[in-house]
Amino acid sequence: MPLTADVLVALVALLHAYILVMEMFLWQKTTGRRFSGFDAGMARATAPMAANQGLYNGFLAAGLVWGLVADDPTGFSARVFFLSCVVVAGIYGAATANRRILFAQALPGALALSAVLVAR
Repeated sequence: MPLTADVLVALVALLHAYILVMEMFLWQKTTGRRFSGFDAGMARATAPMAANQGLYNGFLAAGLVWGLVADDPTGFSARVFFLSCVVVAGIYGAATANRRILFAQALPGALALSAVLVAR
């Protein structure tokens, strides 16, 4: 089970690195507009906000990677903390921005968090 937990944590970290790229670098390009569902004007108007959100997603990814490479108990604590942040952010995003965030962010985070806790 520890390997499964580590794989799920790594996948959540990759997801957040992907979101960083979309929000910070591709937001106004076709790929980023498809990701957000915004037209060119809305993408241009929201680009600074999206870049800020992307940076936060990068911090989540970095924290999860730190949790994977750090020895326990620090690694375990980092994984639990950053996965909890992912879940809370996903629930908040689903409630305030778009319901699909619940399935795209909160659910993978919750599955990884559950696996980390069970593997302990």
